[in-house]
Amino acid sequence: MDTKTNKSHFVLITGGSSGIGLALAKAFAQQGSNLVIVGRNQEKLNQAVNEISKKCISTSQTINPIQADVSQYEVYIPLLEQAIESFGVPDIVVNSAGITKPAFFNDISMEEFEKIARVNYLGTVATIKAVLPHMLKRKSGYIVNISSVAGFIGTPGYTAYGASKFAIKGLSDALRLELKNTGVNISIVYPPDTETPMLEEENKIKPPVVKAISEAAAPVSPEEVAKAIIQGIGKKRYVITPGKDTALLHFLAGFLGWGPVYPIMDWTLRDAERKVASNPAKYSHDNVSNPDQSG
Repeated sequence: MDTKTNKSHFVLITGGSSGIGLALAKAFAQQGSNLVIVGRNQEKLNQAVNEISKKCISTSQTINPIQADVSQYEVYIPLLEQAIESFGVPDIVVNSAGITKPAFFNDISMEEFEKIARVNYLGTVATIKAVLPHMLKRKSGYIVNISSVAGFIGTPGYTAYGASKFAIKGLSDALRLELKNTGVNISIVYPPDTETPMLEEENKIKPPVVKAISEAAAPVSPEEVAKAIIQGIGKKRYVITPGKDTALLHFLAGFLGWGPVYPIMDWTLRDAERKVASNPAKYSHDNVSNPDQSG
């Protein structure tokens, strides 16, 4: 598969009914690609198919929804295998499904830790398990795993979410080496806060200090993230860092070591605590959890 010259592909996207996943689906549709999108909610899937269809450049393009929960492996993996039998082996697979709960460690139950890990990390594993053998047999394919800035820098209020996204980094780093000389490529994406339905839900329940930290950088649009991902695929970049701030943080952490990063994070936390102390009303809200699957 020549990702630079052939822009029309068969693309599978989990979490493809909203957020980054939906923005990516629309961008690929504009390139003439055929799509399969995976999501939990049939109504949202139907709406997404309608929106994506409007971006297609040919009446021959296909958009097929699969209603599934990526964390229910015993049901989800057979559904993907059926889709591969029906539609063929995807050229590109994007693992975008994810959930979160912004809360401090003591406020997250074991059940919530497990749920977040099952969707974010093991849901990614399950998708790759279903498609990778076919890609290896064909000797071509591209896997894109979406992590987060919280997947390479520990962030207060995201112990469960961040750990699941760090796990995606470990998985991707190991797969990058295993897939050498197989014809199958892989990328990992570290989006910053992105204007998605999941972020809207997060903002309703973030602890005050976490909310204050989030104000340090404005969220990017899902379209900006989608554009960076498609450009990264075209250049076969392993690490894709949408936004200048993300690229800088990754550079500091990866090339200069953790020495500069920890003091920056310490200062960020102290600054957020000062903001909350000086204006508690601005950051207060009812801390009620409602994590939702994103694209």
